[in-house]
Amino acid sequence: MSRRHSRANPRPDAVASAAASAAEQEWLGIESLDLDARGVAHRQDGKVVFVAGALPGELVRVRVTRSKPKWEQAEVLQWARTASTRVAPRCEHFGVCGGCSMQHVDVRAQIAFKQRTLEDDLRHLAQLRPQTMLRPLAGPDWGYRQRARLTVRLVPKKGGVLVGFHERGSSYVADMRSCQVLPPAVSALLLPLRALIGSLSCPDRLPQIELAAGDGEPVLVLRNLQPLTEQDLQRLRDFAAEHPVQWWLQPGGPHTAAPLDPHGALPAYELPEFGLRMPFRPTDFTQVNHQVNRALVSRALRLLQPARDERVADWFCGLGNFTLPLATRAGFVLGVEGSETLLARAADNARACGLAQRVAFEASNLFEIDAQALAARGRFDKWVVDPPREGALALCKALATALGRGGDSAEQAEAPLPGFVAPSRIVYVSCNPATLARDAGVLVHQAGYQLRAAGVVNMFPHTSHVESIAVFEA
Repeated sequence: MSRRHSRANPRPDAVASAAASAAEQEWLGIESLDLDARGVAHRQDGKVVFVAGALPGELVRVRVTRSKPKWEQAEVLQWARTASTRVAPRCEHFGVCGGCSMQHVDVRAQIAFKQRTLEDDLRHLAQLRPQTMLRPLAGPDWGYRQRARLTVRLVPKKGGVLVGFHERGSSYVADMRSCQVLPPAVSALLLPLRALIGSLSCPDRLPQIELAAGDGEPVLVLRNLQPLTEQDLQRLRDFAAEHPVQWWLQPGGPHTAAPLDPHGALPAYELPEFGLRMPFRPTDFTQVNHQVNRALVSRALRLLQPARDERVADWFCGLGNFTLPLATRAGFVLGVEGSETLLARAADNARACGLAQRVAFEASNLFEIDAQALAARGRFDKWVVDPPREGALALCKALATALGRGGDSAEQAEAPLPGFVAPSRIVYVSCNPATLARDAGVLVHQAGYQLRAAGVVNMFPHTSHVESIAVFEA
């Protein structure tokens, strides 16, 4: 009886194996890319398949690596047709390292994908189309990454210490010997850093090295979970003497970071068009791609068109990346940011650049701002908004409410705040097209602005990260 039953009802693992084998025989046409740069296909039964490393237009057979009722993740077993946009990855660690997911895509196609992502989000999430699509901003494709956080891990099975980015979809550290997106001088340090960390007294208590490369020698911030010995410190000094780097140690949170050599200079980046030099602490937030950032600041100011008799608000101002250039063009600029640490650095830079009389800085939680708090700051002719990935929803809603248009319907709208004057133009810089689209919907459909223009900024080549800029007019 048991044998007949067994033949009539195969074991579950045998059924799964047969199903997997059948799935591997099906050829899939890749239709598009998702936001993780995976190819998207549909099986004959309609099930969605996300295929790592596949590109639109390709015909592939795949091996399923994860299966759910409505979707699967897979990797390519065989190509019957490859896309014209496919190129050979430059990095030897591509496919293992999780740092760059689009090296196999021609750079022009990468930018087109990001532009399409922005347009799709605006259309689907906000029912908007910009009146003008701006030409994409781009810079160097390789060696551009001025900031990075490298994980350090002692892995005896792999011969000692590893220094690099995480493997794709894993907490493991990739066995990296070079990195094509880091500055060449920093990439060349990956192997020497492995040897250095391995020679210290506590290699298992040094979890990360943060890179902050300004326009001078790079700074390496070593996170040390226990104090280093004098011999350790001397080895760091010897390394810095041999290689053009400056060491900082970070025993606790970011505020504890301090230079090993107390006479070392802060890193800095320059905005030559505005005659500005911006020193920063290596643990401060700055853009990773200084060349593209210069082009972005220039474009933002050209789009905003500040005048000498105008007051401008820079919301989420950070270190003053837009505030200080604006102060060279406008009459007065208010920079608002939640971090008092960043504001202190921005104020220092304003004084050093001779702009202290033209700017002011204010610490405020912009994720909780309301219409009354917005109006209390006075009139501003124009705005720059540069939020983190979460976007600026509270700020946009506060603007709509101050104008008496904050409700979802005419019945819910309140009276406009007495004396409130809305900015005539807003330039919104975004690192997340979905939250930009959401906020654009508030600015247009509630606050009454028009979306004049939008475009992408290729701040992170070879990744699916989409940076963008949009212009709104009253």
